[in-house]
Amino acid sequence: MTEPDSVNARIEALEIRIAYQDQVIEDLNQTVIDQWKKIDVLRRQLNEVLDRVQEVADSAGPRSPEPPPPHY
Repeated sequence: MTEPDSVNARIEALEIRIAYQDQVIEDLNQTVIDQWKKIDVLRRQLNEVLDRVQEVADSAGPRSPEPPPPHY
């Protein structure tokens, strides 16, 4: 192989690697986007559950303190 052929082969190999890396980056980006969407859904669900728990706690009324155990 002559020098220009060697350089061309190396450039072609680098171009192939860049093409694969671009695809991997795009796949990872899509994965991150999907995960953020799931996180947003889970946050909303958690907030709804917390609101319901707070409503139940509020509707239960004030708690009277428990008397201390007999050994006090």
